[in-house]
Amino acid sequence: VQPYRTLTLDPSAQVLNYGQSIFEGMKAHRTAEGRLVLFRPGENAARMANGASRMSMAPPPKDLFLRGVEEVVRANAQFVPPNGKGSLYLRPLLLGTGAILGLGPAPSYTFLIYCSPVGGYFKGGQLTPIRLKVEETFHRAAPGGTGNTKCAGNYSPVLSVQLQAKEQGFSDVLYLDAVENKYVEEVSSCNIFAVFGKKLVTPQLGTILPGVTRKSIIDLARSKGFEVEERPLSIDEVLTADEVFTCGTAVVVSPVGFIEHGGKSRTFCEDGPDGSPIPGPVALDLYQSLTGIQQQSREDPFGWVLEV
Repeated sequence: VQPYRTLTLDPSAQVLNYGQSIFEGMKAHRTAEGRLVLFRPGENAARMANGASRMSMAPPPKDLFLRGVEEVVRANAQFVPPNGKGSLYLRPLLLGTGAILGLGPAPSYTFLIYCSPVGGYFKGGQLTPIRLKVEETFHRAAPGGTGNTKCAGNYSPVLSVQLQAKEQGFSDVLYLDAVENKYVEEVSSCNIFAVFGKKLVTPQLGTILPGVTRKSIIDLARSKGFEVEERPLSIDEVLTADEVFTCGTAVVVSPVGFIEHGGKSRTFCEDGPDGSPIPGPVALDLYQSLTGIQQQSREDPFGWVLEV
């Protein structure tokens, strides 16, 4: 473990010229008893290894990944916020730092982990329903591409439309598939679910990121008696849902209050006594169950939490 510092790279480092870079996102929480815990870190290690394979990179061994994450948390224990006040966000990075002029895999790689305390992801705080704009021109990923990895190149292309949407008062952008331009895929940095009574529907894996939170929500929902379908989900169907919510490491579970698609729009969340939209009951229940497990205030029947 070393103090946070800048990196020195050769100008011909593969990552600077050809983009060999993947990352992970995960959190450490402080429980009410003061323990430090991680949530399903083995899933992040496996996803980084899969992404590394797709990007022709040498993956860090699982034991090295897990040991590094735990050591970073221990070394930065003083920066983990109090229980219920936030978390310590961890960013494992795998970079092709070896020098190479011609197109090819880097001859060497750098694996590192840095961290920062964080609060709510979206403006307005956790559980404040968000407003989404459906993007009809640009796409986040295409079949056969790298949309199912956390390679760095997947993220900057969303910024232009995301910034435009935020200028118009939206929280983020909802992307459609690149083939038919009618099936929802992901928000810029999180997965999406639609609720129809006791059934949850979420886009199937393929071009979208296999989110750790997504996987956990599916297991949680099924344990509560919900039917969960992973299949193509059209934007027209989404606009008829009882509830819509997004999920991810950064956003946790975020209810969607409004979606605009061309000339159509739909408001999902009712207003509370103060006039502010309130989250739907399914999103709220799943959020409370998930965060309760993550912070060890609820039973963990799945064995997801690892004490540091």
